[in-house]
Amino acid sequence: MQATLQLWKTPHLSPRHLPMPQTGLAVLRDYTAEYLSWGTGEPLVLIPGLAGGVGLVSLLAAHLARQYRVLAFQLRGETEPFVLRRRFDLNDLVDDVAEFMDLLCLERPIVMGVSFGGVLALQFAARYPHRPAAVIAQGVDVTFAPSLLRFATELVLRHYSLPCDNPYVNQFFNLFFGKQCDDLRLLNFVARQCWQTDQSVMAYRFQLAERMDLRPYLPAIRVPTLIITGQLDVLSTAQGVRELELRIPHVEHVRIADAGHFAFVSHADLLADAVYRFLIRFLTS
Repeated sequence: MQATLQLWKTPHLSPRHLPMPQTGLAVLRDYTAEYLSWGTGEPLVLIPGLAGGVGLVSLLAAHLARQYRVLAFQLRGETEPFVLRRRFDLNDLVDDVAEFMDLLCLERPIVMGVSFGGVLALQFAARYPHRPAAVIAQGVDVTFAPSLLRFATELVLRHYSLPCDNPYVNQFFNLFFGKQCDDLRLLNFVARQCWQTDQSVMAYRFQLAERMDLRPYLPAIRVPTLIITGQLDVLSTAQGVRELELRIPHVEHVRIADAGHFAFVSHADLLADAVYRFLIRFLTS
């Protein structure tokens, strides 16, 4: 998992007080999931998003590891694109989460996901209501509603071969910061990490997201739930977040000012603080 640890080579992104992860392999039924583990304490399973894998969530994981044992694992297809030959859906990915927890003997962990991983976290909490102690999702919506940005992204990924790590193409990632990213090192890190996910895998996950509708699942979530959105997030809609608030029985919503969809990278410390405050209120009361 050498590629996923590039973050720690940049001093600006890896303060010395943050813990370094340990690596592991979880042999699941349909693939072998590489994972990283930080810290000690109560377990928190962190599910990465549509691209970038565990490396892209590593800074957030390190911040969370000040209080929890954080485990982030690679989703199906991240390191083995050939698994796409056997079609799977969101339910299969949710089952992978459950199997990963079983294999590591995690009893009632906190389950958190960002972006596409947030969708999986919420579906997991609905389908396995007694498994998580709490669920946290950042950058999600109830459906992947049509928009020009989403349509263009999915169309390009599916039909055009893009040059990896091209400075011009990588400007596209500014959209997910919600504004021009002034830190070139941060932008380059995000771009390098995202391009480690095979383009065909990204396109396939977009197809799964297109068919996603969380609304039937939400009332079944019985554990404390935190929804985090970035003020500048182009993928989370106000209407969608409102539906999440109305349909989930025990929910809290936190908005991160001046943050976009990549809030879990650009504002990792603020996200971790929001998670700490939420879990202290709901899990120690």
